[in-house]
Amino acid sequence: MIVPVILAGGTGSRLWPLSRELFPKQFLKLHGSDSMMQATLARLSGLNCARPLVVCNEEHRFIVAEQLRQRQWLDHNILLEPEGRNTAPAIALAALLMQLQGKDPLLLVLAADHVIEQQAAFQRSVTQAIPYAAAGKLVVFGVSPQSPATGFGYIQRGDPVTVAEGAAEEPLPAYQVDRFVEKPDLHTAERFLQSGDYYWNSGMFLVKASKYLAELKQYRPDIYHACQQAIEQPQPDMDFIRINTNAFAGYPAESIDYAVMEHTRDALVLPLCSDWCDVGSWSALWSLANKDEDGNACYGDIISQHSNNNFVYSEDALVALIGVQDLVVVQTKDAVLVATKDQVQQVKSLVEQLKADGRAEHRIHQQVFRPWGHYESLVQGARYQVKHITVDAGERLSSQLHHHRAEHWVIVSGTAKVTINGVVQLLSENESVYIPLGATHSLENPGKIALQLIEVQSGSYLGEDDIVRFEDRYGRG
Repeated sequence: MIVPVILAGGTGSRLWPLSRELFPKQFLKLHGSDSMMQATLARLSGLNCARPLVVCNEEHRFIVAEQLRQRQWLDHNILLEPEGRNTAPAIALAALLMQLQGKDPLLLVLAADHVIEQQAAFQRSVTQAIPYAAAGKLVVFGVSPQSPATGFGYIQRGDPVTVAEGAAEEPLPAYQVDRFVEKPDLHTAERFLQSGDYYWNSGMFLVKASKYLAELKQYRPDIYHACQQAIEQPQPDMDFIRINTNAFAGYPAESIDYAVMEHTRDALVLPLCSDWCDVGSWSALWSLANKDEDGNACYGDIISQHSNNNFVYSEDALVALIGVQDLVVVQTKDAVLVATKDQVQQVKSLVEQLKADGRAEHRIHQQVFRPWGHYESLVQGARYQVKHITVDAGERLSSQLHHHRAEHWVIVSGTAKVTINGVVQLLSENESVYIPLGATHSLENPGKIALQLIEVQSGSYLGEDDIVRFEDRYGRG
């Protein structure tokens, strides 16, 4: 049995300003009609495997749950990490959870933010890897390099490996791994490309759960024992699986490559026979995109004159280009990025500068997603803020109060069930209500369509941490 393990952590800082800490790239629709995580899961359709297990950060749990629900994949299958600790602990938690359930499957470890369009070819590679993994090998899928890329890790192949018993006819070759190489400089990458003995490290693996744990225990017993302690008594919570937060606090952060793959004698590389793209920069996204006759990839309201080979994204405004080339221009409601395509790897350092300056744009969008729906900040000034709030059908905000602000709610569409200091009232379109400072209140959408309202806040402090919750169906304190 194969259990897909989808690693949905990470912040995707190189795709700022679309990707933010609280809504990173794996949850965005960057290529196609699905989010990148949804596309990763859809890629498994037709492959003989069990339901996927998604490992994600605590802060992203409701985004993951909603995106799984949209595609009918939500089934108590979200494993939560209080914070990211890289891939080695995440895979260990998944393997240990399988053992607690009395299973020892093959784990198909996939990142949630890769683009693979040739689904049948991808599934053929996975199927070809099964006999090797079942025989106790740790199989990493290698990608034949198409350019001397310096943003990927490389794998040097060694001797070919005899096909394991039970392999399909005309199997793909597998090779011993001679060594892993971290992101090289350009000269080294060119040499790797010319040799023909190197693959890009895709970060995708097929390995038996017990084998991975045995290798981790041998080479990184600290990670193994920390994970074992953290998941010894997993706690179910709606569709989430929680681990021991105190034990987790002692986790070392390490990748599977450093922790296991560079040490084990049982690593194999199997060439991936499909296309593959790790969408790690705006230039990579430009290479994937459909382009006009001038080589421009345009999303949104764009006018381009005498401009070539640009990536242009507009969220809600007209963007006009005249006489420019090889640029990335990304407009969101609260930020604009302009960079040359050959400098987009520096976006990560720009995000670090935003953090150091104490700004919020690296972390949060103006549109903020919550388990009950989302809100968007429209305007903010001294002692006031205006928000557009959407509450999904059947959902409810927590019962709460604010010490420093009062609120006015104006219903735009739908039906609102409002409770203020124990008094319940129903409001519909064009009706409004006032919530005094310090009043205990809650908001619910009892209808079948989304509830839309405008909220006007006024007071001495308008931060999101001015909330005292009394009851919350989503487990927020």
